Amino acid sequence: MAIPWTRRLSIIHNTPLPRAQIARRFSSTSSQYQKLRVNPARLLSDLHHTCQWGTGARWGTAPTETGMSRLALSDADRKARDWFVETTKSLGCTITIDEMGSIFAVRPGRKTGAATFAGSHLDTQPSGGRYDGILGVLAGVEMLKVLNENKVETEYPVGVINWTNEEGARFPISMVASGVWADKTPLQTAHNLMEIGGKATQKSELQRIGYLGSTPASHKSMPIAAHFELHIEQGPILEQERRKIGVVLGAQSYRWYTVEVTGRDCHTGTTPLAARADAMLAASKMIVESNRIASSLSGLASTGVLTLTPGSVNTVPGTVRFSLDIRARQDDIVDAIEAEVKASFVQLAQPCSVEIQRDFTSPAIEFDKNCISCIHEAAQSLFTTRTEELTKEMVSGAGHDSVNTNYICPTAMIFIPCKEGVSHNPREYSEPEDCAIGADVLLNSILNYDKLRASKASS
Repeated sequence: MAIPWTRRLSIIHNTPLPRAQIARRFSSTSSQYQKLRVNPARLLSDLHHTCQWGTGARWGTAPTETGMSRLALSDADRKARDWFVETTKSLGCTITIDEMGSIFAVRPGRKTGAATFAGSHLDTQPSGGRYDGILGVLAGVEMLKVLNENKVETEYPVGVINWTNEEGARFPISMVASGVWADKTPLQTAHNLMEIGGKATQKSELQRIGYLGSTPASHKSMPIAAHFELHIEQGPILEQERRKIGVVLGAQSYRWYTVEVTGRDCHTGTTPLAARADAMLAASKMIVESNRIASSLSGLASTGVLTLTPGSVNTVPGTVRFSLDIRARQDDIVDAIEAEVKASFVQLAQPCSVEIQRDFTSPAIEFDKNCISCIHEAAQSLFTTRTEELTKEMVSGAGHDSVNTNYICPTAMIFIPCKEGVSHNPREYSEPEDCAIGADVLLNSILNYDKLRASKASS
């Protein structure tokens, strides 16, 4: 008979595992803080409870085997936000909502000062999963519950952040609210950002769902002492290498572009090929070539949005607009890919014309060494044996809100494995025990940083 997942979590969490698995015992020299562990069943119960708002496509038969479609500032997002506010208030937190709708829940400490935060996001892709962003926020809520039930009084405030529109799926700038907070994106630009395929702006939707806060969206008004983010890897490396924790050293560079190809509408049956200015044909050549260029320079290129007009079966498209996403480990590689792409697109466009607009830039970044050390220390307190085999230092291939907070405050990230590296897909999945391990590392990393702040203050 199959063991229910709640019981399975209990067994995994409380019983020493065989050598081939994880040694989750804490050392005898661990402090009280380092002995704290999350409640795995409660963490997953809360996560799946919140996924009732914005449930997406089904991929299995179990109640939780669905994806998510909780676009930023939708009615489903409002309900998840309401749950977050009500829950963190009940745990003794004060709530601040800024002009971008980001929610800061702060639990007081012995001393006053900026809080050390666990931060991530509750919005998803249109065809996303249950773990991207959501796990990071829910692990932060679980941290608050553990601190309360163990009557732990931190030296400084700690808290949880739900950042608005990290995904950039509905309003096409990713990590937009954290970008405003970090002075990387002007507030007016963010507020006026129009939804894809609609007429609403971010500001109008913030007003509609009741989350247009009055606190300025700025690090000056809402300072952060340090920002830790737990996230699924969104890639296959940890799973393939049978590792449990990715200690993220930084994030790679990426840029978003809008490419518009202008040709001429004409009849598909009466216009010879040599007489056409087929914008779709030119665009398809460009998309293929962007992939070739990026691959040749050890980078990545992708197109995720494509629109064309007039959109008739028997009319050659006269205008095509498509997105282009370019990524690489280093900024200079992205520079080189961009330069080659622009030059080749002009040639490939003939007899059409092409315009390329850069919409968004996220440079390569390195996370804070003290925060990274706190994560390593937390992992070592969990994995008393085989620590080097179970953890891996990594660079994030995706952008996260931590990229923006890193410009202003000490920041680092924690990755856990996800099945087959699949993300931005309804089948996105992480094992319950991996979610619990990641939440344990998050909890103890924040407590480690709290102790580091206290030691620096007393020295």
